[in-house]
Amino acid sequence: MAQILAPTSQWQMRITKSSIPSSPMTGKMWSSLVLKQNKKGAAKSSKFRVFASKYEDYTINRVEGLLNLDLTPYTDKIIAEYIWIGGSGIDVRSKSRTISKPVEHPSELPKWNYDGSSTGQAPGEDSEVILYPQAIFKDPFRGGNNILVICDAYTPQGEPIPTNKRHKAAQVFSNQKVIDEVPWYGIEQEYTLLQSNVKWPLGWPVGGYPGPQGPYYCGAGADKSFGRDISDAHYKACLYAGINISGTNGEVMPGQWEFQVGPSVGIEAGDHIWAARYILERITEQAGVVLTLDPKPIMGDWNGAGCHTNYSTKSMREEGGFEIIKKAILNLSLRHTEHISAYGEGNERRLTGKHETASINQFSWGVANRGASIRVGRDTEKQGKGYLEDRRPASNMDPYTVTALLAETTLLWEPTLEAEALAAQKLALNV
Repeated sequence: MAQILAPTSQWQMRITKSSIPSSPMTGKMWSSLVLKQNKKGAAKSSKFRVFASKYEDYTINRVEGLLNLDLTPYTDKIIAEYIWIGGSGIDVRSKSRTISKPVEHPSELPKWNYDGSSTGQAPGEDSEVILYPQAIFKDPFRGGNNILVICDAYTPQGEPIPTNKRHKAAQVFSNQKVIDEVPWYGIEQEYTLLQSNVKWPLGWPVGGYPGPQGPYYCGAGADKSFGRDISDAHYKACLYAGINISGTNGEVMPGQWEFQVGPSVGIEAGDHIWAARYILERITEQAGVVLTLDPKPIMGDWNGAGCHTNYSTKSMREEGGFEIIKKAILNLSLRHTEHISAYGEGNERRLTGKHETASINQFSWGVANRGASIRVGRDTEKQGKGYLEDRRPASNMDPYTVTALLAETTLLWEPTLEAEALAAQKLALNV
């Protein structure tokens, strides 16, 4: 560092005072100097290259220092990163604004707007979309009192835009019958890491394949685990942010990982998953790795990526809860088509009946059966109460949609007696 701050006398002799720029030099400026010096001789140019490298390292260190700068001792102002879901329904967007002082609740934050024509959410002639702050998390990237803000989007007239799935979910979770049942969710988010230059899974030979699945699930070692540093960084960042992350693990397909969020109550589950996804996008951005939530990123004899959703209500968790679970499963069987249509794009490539999935066209359930649409754990069966696991949602599902639909189908929707009787007969044959 001393050499960088105080150039050697040899360097000072090579550049005259008039040639020193008044502003910090960029990498292009140094490259220009190197090219000019190359014309004078190789011996001289080598010293230019060494110093240029040191200067660039110094510039990077200065930038890192500013990125890590703690503003708390100097100002009450904070940076709020407003986050929302874009037009595809799966892309996260964000932008920053200064807030005059630290806040503790989303209601203290102002509404904001963005150009919806640039995100596929509004026409160019009427492009303004309004952001409503809904949930706050600590910002693990900026630190201090800075925050991440999960928002949903509305027209200037106050109507939710079509991609605002949170609004409908909030209506379901504000129903008194749902509130009384205190719905718990534990969401298992699987994702795949890709090499940025070829969009091929991390750790895979370019244009080729690793050894068959088997040693990679929860594996350790340079030939089995690819991307652990990203998974660990994400885990810690989520804990710092206040996300209710409960664990992580390497998945069956190499280059694929999973994190779990929960148990979370009601709308909170969706807020936490979206915040965790945003943080993961930012970490992979910094690592130069591509994140994909495609439910079947590699065709063939490889596991797909799901977002298994564990679910229970107060009645399911109490004595006699297993019978309530069975009734919920019956309702889910009758609305299988509605659920599948809302459980993620491309899910038909994943739900084939192979690789620990059920067929997309047939509803099934079973105890400890990972090849069923709904799995019930052995402990739940033994204790007569507990939870169910919906294994149908794809990795790219909207958590607001899935959690609200589970509550709606099992708590608010009532089938006809005839449909209920027929479904009970079918389910009895499946078990």
